Amino acid sequence: MPDPSDSPAYILRGALLTDGARTADAAVAVTGGRIAYAGPAGGYDAAQFPGAQEIPLPPGSSLLPGLVDLHCHGAAGGGFPTGDARACRQAVDFLHRNGTTTLLASLVTAPAAELLRALGVLRTLAAEGLIAGIHAEGPFLSRARCGAQDPRWLRDPDPELLQDLLESAGGALRTMTYAPELPGTPELLRMLTQHGVTPSLGHTAADARRAAASLAEAAELIGAGQGFGPHARPTVTHLFNGMPPLHHREPGPAAACLRLAAAGTAVVELIGDGVHLDSETVRMVFDLAGAGNIALVSDSMAAAGLPDGDYTLGSSEVVVDDGVATLGSNGALAGGTATLLEVVRTTVAAGVAPADAVLAATLVPARVLGQEAEIGSVRAGMRADVVAVGPDFELVTVLRNGRILPGPAEPVPA
Repeated sequence: MPDPSDSPAYILRGALLTDGARTADAAVAVTGGRIAYAGPAGGYDAAQFPGAQEIPLPPGSSLLPGLVDLHCHGAAGGGFPTGDARACRQAVDFLHRNGTTTLLASLVTAPAAELLRALGVLRTLAAEGLIAGIHAEGPFLSRARCGAQDPRWLRDPDPELLQDLLESAGGALRTMTYAPELPGTPELLRMLTQHGVTPSLGHTAADARRAAASLAEAAELIGAGQGFGPHARPTVTHLFNGMPPLHHREPGPAAACLRLAAAGTAVVELIGDGVHLDSETVRMVFDLAGAGNIALVSDSMAAAGLPDGDYTLGSSEVVVDDGVATLGSNGALAGGTATLLEVVRTTVAAGVAPADAVLAATLVPARVLGQEAEIGSVRAGMRADVVAVGPDFELVTVLRNGRILPGPAEPVPA
């Protein structure tokens, strides 16, 4: 990775959306890979930044923190579960250039040998600073709510396998999705939190009581564990997807997750891409739980950024038609095809306030990672990850570590 201290100095002007608030007329100064000033344009002193280059932006532009995606399986033809280093790097590069400056690389349920191989590749990307770590979506999930997960490789929590996964990840495993109703879950939660891994409840058929009790247990273990940030909480993998629907007599895990998110005990993921959830559902969750308890995610797979066609997600064949990815075998949704910025745009179109949508895609997930002192906000002293968007949240410019990244359609320098 280039030395951020060698990065040029830049000035950006526009509306600033950060930390759940909007400053209409703002300036952001970047130097040495860090944010040197962020606030009202009237408080910016150009004399303090001699030689700084102003980045031209269209009228009506907004400045956002670099987006943070906790749940992402790939993009641009590259899937993280493949264990193909070149394809993984291709996906990461595409995602960075499209505004997701920080991400967890998500795996899917697979044979143990494939999981271990993929973890070995991804830990290298984490060591290079290209990804913030790894999210394991499985294999300790419910067969009844497996979604696009291959049921052949699902299993009950296995301490020996988990230890192998942790060792292969080399400290890069940051979150793991689990079904709380499976036998052995308490030991799983203990092992995860002892290693600084955030448990994420999901792909579950548990009832509301079991889900609530498991999230409370996970929160208690996180509070007593090591390696977690001050705002760390358990998460919920793509709320509503991969679990029974909310019913007034059988509320299921969704009700418990919503209640605990509103209480500040958990963070719920939402795939607000217009496919996985209806816009009214997205707006309801923001109204009930509050933006500070929601992490917008893409759940994107290899087809993100590419045309309709045939793709794979792990060992499963996926068909993408009109941007919707489904399993060829049974039509189940199989990840997303939108970038996180596109998810933010769709969430705003659903009626969520722009500042709230941005908060859920930046500071909230940064806190889940325990990196809120470095990423997730545009404030002086923080890493210079800044995304400039136009009036309709269309991508204009991305800075990562204080460097301007090539546009999505531009070739990447060798």
